[in-house]
Amino acid sequence: MAERGKDYKEYWRRNLQIQFWLLLIWFIMGYVLSVFLVVPLNSIHLGGFPLGFWFAQQGAIYVFVVLIFVYCKLMRNLDREFEVDEG
Repeated sequence: MAERGKDYKEYWRRNLQIQFWLLLIWFIMGYVLSVFLVVPLNSIHLGGFPLGFWFAQQGAIYVFVVLIFVYCKLMRNLDREFEVDEG
């Protein structure tokens, strides 16, 4: 029983690690690139729009949706590894 509790601690440690890295990517994309670095990025154009504007309006949304799928995939793999998956 003690071994099983140890597995759960490792599972949650890895779960939080996944969440941390994905939230860091989201923060960098959503705030750093689209708010703090918008002026230097606006000198580059993508599809006729300044890159800073693109990050703020489109890029952050695309990255957020991709991160949701990445999180699902990583958690599915983690669940299988620790044998807590539902299927």
